[in-house]
Amino acid sequence: MLYKFKSKATSDLIMLGPDAQRLLRLMGSDAAAKGIFTVAQQPQAVAALEAAIAEDEARMADLLAQKIADSGPQGKTEARTEQISLKRRAQPLLEMLRRSHAAQADVVWGV
Repeated sequence: MLYKFKSKATSDLIMLGPDAQRLLRLMGSDAAAKGIFTVAQQPQAVAALEAAIAEDEARMADLLAQKIADSGPQGKTEARTEQISLKRRAQPLLEMLRRSHAAQADVVWGV
């Protein structure tokens, strides 16, 4: 399933279902097929997503440090992960929410 986020202030944003659902849940939405972030809800959604990103980055830094410690000095380059971070996945939606809030426009999906 694809999620298509729309706002009068930005271009449409299309995301794969699992990624969109994860971000919506992190922002306090029920990840339904249809929904809206009103202008009033957008600051809380952005704050919740930014907090989740900070938590994810701290967790990933801890995991990387543990992998480096477990692999010894020459294993530093081998300990890198190739996983796409939450920050990278969330950036387009965060930008859409910020721009929409500045332009006083709602963000909708599934309509």
